[in-house]
Amino acid sequence: MKSIKTLAAVAALSMISFASFAQTVSVTANTLDGAEAKIAAQAKQQGADSYKIIEAFNGDHVHMTAELNK
Repeated sequence: MKSIKTLAAVAALSMISFASFAQTVSVTANTLDGAEAKIAAQAKQQGADSYKIIEAFNGDHVHMTAELNK
């Protein structure tokens, strides 16, 4: 039983530390390529190793949200 509690605690702590490195950014542009270029520029500026686009909306303009990972 003690090992199950320890495993649960380690799993919870590992998720907290992983989440602390992620940051969300949002941009707007006229095209999808323009929005992704802005996301890439922000990722580079903030020293992120990678980014993952988690949302994009195309109406009169493009709104894009991405998660930056360090």
